[in-house]
Amino acid sequence: MSKTEPRPEICTCLAIRQAARRVTQFYDQFLAPVGLRTTQFSILAKLRLLGPMTINALADELVMDRTTLGRNILPLERESLISIVPGRTDRRSKELQLTNAGVERLRAARKGWKEAQTRFATAFGERRTAGLRALLREVSMADLPAAAAAAAIG
Repeated sequence: MSKTEPRPEICTCLAIRQAARRVTQFYDQFLAPVGLRTTQFSILAKLRLLGPMTINALADELVMDRTTLGRNILPLERESLISIVPGRTDRRSKELQLTNAGVERLRAARKGWKEAQTRFATAFGERRTAGLRALLREVSMADLPAAAAAAAIG
């Protein structure tokens, strides 16, 4: 491989995506007994914390595109863990609401989530884990240049 060819081992995006998949698989093991996946747990937790919200607002909160969120909410709606209702301010919009069944499932999932949190922190250390969360929060909120702007530079 020449020095000018991209090397996967130095790709930040690849490293983050691989780590995200690994951590997701890890947490999924602890949430599986209650029938949730990590993404579904996050959706229910955000709705519990923030209350009813539009699909677009929830997608923004989760830093997720609307289409991916749409695929993830279908099983939650099918299991009556969330409901999709007309918006409070604009009846043409749709809002997601956590149902009582969703609150109960979230409550049941917290034990597995806490165990995953504890085991992760044990494996990597409390300080490193807290530092990782802080760094990832910064990355999630960073105002990275758009692809069009980056293309203009090159």
